Amino acid sequence: MRAVEENAIAEPALPPAPGAEQYPSLALANSTIALPGGHYIDQLGTPAGANHWLTERGLAPVDAGMREMCATQLRSLREQIRSLFASRVAGLSALPAALDAVNDALTRVPTAPLLQWDDKAGPYRAAPHPTSQIVDHAVAALAADAADLLTSPDAERLTACGSAPCNRYLLRHGRRHWCSTRCGDRARAARAYARRARPEENWTRPAQGG
Repeated sequence: MRAVEENAIAEPALPPAPGAEQYPSLALANSTIALPGGHYIDQLGTPAGANHWLTERGLAPVDAGMREMCATQLRSLREQIRSLFASRVAGLSALPAALDAVNDALTRVPTAPLLQWDDKAGPYRAAPHPTSQIVDHAVAALAADAADLLTSPDAERLTACGSAPCNRYLLRHGRRHWCSTRCGDRARAARAYARRARPEENWTRPAQGG
């Protein structure tokens, strides 16, 4: 396997894929980015990177003190969600291990805001976030988001970017099957190259038949 690198190549940051700002689970699936030349950028490759990624989405405080086991837990959920997205896009049955992982994350902690009571302000609802359970709550929220996406009408628009080697998922709009302008330009360039190469192939192909 090719190594996953956090900063494999100096390229401008890609904008979020369509749908990733609406669905954090889609952003999670896209947090490992394939680049030309067999390189990868993994936004969750270090505990600090994982902490920053969660903080940007309001799922962890800046000073959560993320450790490697927490980042590993987040990366593991990412792979299972990517597996479910791939199954949905291809119209295949989901892998049981991927379903089990998402359902385990869903049921590990309560994701609904619980009823709390303040002596002065009275009753209110809030999700408990003890430091020891920050990642569990984040993982549960991301698993719930993935389940919501896969069971919503938006699932019909879920697709994989059509520009190799990109590995990101998106919610397509119209006929658009790539996640960014960069990938669209790359796909068009590849098609143009294929059209230029095809006449030469046809010219050199031996005639068939008698």
